[in-house]
Amino acid sequence: MAGHGRTKRWALGAAGLLAVMGMAHLAGATNYALWVNGRGGGGQLGNYADFTYWGPASTAAGVNKKSVNWDGYNHIADQNYLVRNALDCYCTGSNWCYVAAHSAGDLMMGYTLAMYGGSTRNVKSATPAADGTCSNAGTSTQTGWNIKWIDIAGGAAGGSELANAGDWALSEPLVSDLKTATARAMYDHNSTRSKWFYMYAGASGTLYSAVLPGQDDEAIAYHSSGGISGTGGQSLCNPSDWFCNDLNLGSAANEGGSTKWSYHSVSFRDSNEAYNHYTNGNWAGITSLMRQDMVTNAQ
Repeated sequence: MAGHGRTKRWALGAAGLLAVMGMAHLAGATNYALWVNGRGGGGQLGNYADFTYWGPASTAAGVNKKSVNWDGYNHIADQNYLVRNALDCYCTGSNWCYVAAHSAGDLMMGYTLAMYGGSTRNVKSATPAADGTCSNAGTSTQTGWNIKWIDIAGGAAGGSELANAGDWALSEPLVSDLKTATARAMYDHNSTRSKWFYMYAGASGTLYSAVLPGQDDEAIAYHSSGGISGTGGQSLCNPSDWFCNDLNLGSAANEGGSTKWSYHSVSFRDSNEAYNHYTNGNWAGITSLMRQDMVTNAQ
């Protein structure tokens, strides 16, 4: 994967591109932008119009935006059905999806693709019931979901040392999932079903987050938000830091030789240390850059 650039996301591979082109002419084909929250939850479960976690629902956030709400509290495995429901509704048949995820939403999406991305799915009508499920659109089935690519802001698929150290409430089942060793062993992070994860890594850390190695956004260190493989805990920084190896852009190896998971590419590294982890109920922090990308490219 080394050398993969972001100079256009339509590098889906020849077969994938042909599939997209083939779908485009079908009557009723629709694209959707799905937003998957992180720890803390926010919106009403099953209500794809509730953007409480992110900010005002009136804010532009990609084509036909939908909020994929899970509770951000219980185990990834226990809440994953809610994400699968949304993908079944909006990303099957002739419909295609772009996905944006924040924090533990990264762990959720990685788990979804690795564990269920090769499963047989019923093609659904994109008209959800109150519980977020959609009815079958006939008898057609397909393997996995139609996902063009996935944007990740402050990604926690590699876990956080704040969970290791007990800085978050240990009574939350999700916190046990977010321990670095647990998160990294939960599923095969290289198994993305050839879907690209584009990473946005913030670095506006504080003394509060001193437990986090290298650069961080106050909650997640670069080794996780940059999609770095291995056991975790690597100290990765911006080029201005002489005492720490650089997190490199794209999918290439980092300074010092650490590598990224397959189909993971760093789109933004916060070299000016300007973006923290938090949405603040207003599409803020590192999520603001992901939103801009979704507005521009999720069409």
